[in-house]
Amino acid sequence: MITQKIKRIITSFAAAAVLLVPALSTAPAFAVDISNNLCSGTNIDISGGTPTGCDTGATNSDSLNTLLTSAVNIFSAIVGVIAVIMIIVGGLRYITSGGDQNKVASAKNTLMYAIIGLIVVALAQLIVHFVLQKANTLT
Repeated sequence: MITQKIKRIITSFAAAAVLLVPALSTAPAFAVDISNNLCSGTNIDISGGTPTGCDTGATNSDSLNTLLTSAVNIFSAIVGVIAVIMIIVGGLRYITSGGDQNKVASAKNTLMYAIIGLIVVALAQLIVHFVLQKANTLT
């Protein structure tokens, strides 16, 4: 009975975390770069020079790298939150096992796989950022 309540609580926290993670993103998906759009549309300078403060060096590969970096960061945050929740679940299962060897083994497996998941997410972050950095230097 207690384990069912704990499962409901953890499920509620997991659902709330999944729903709230998009709210934690640093930039909204509908953000528009107003300054560069205004600069390109209001160049009244007759000499043909670029208005000061306008960024004309942005390329499609820069925006693709930014998009990939943002997607990897969001995905890693979601997986990281899930792994931490699974560590908590494994710890609670270990505590409430009552000495039953099957429950203890199951709890240890949960903890082990959650920690492995965190390590994989961290390594994936490093690999993706390394590849994107090398791709930026090639272009």
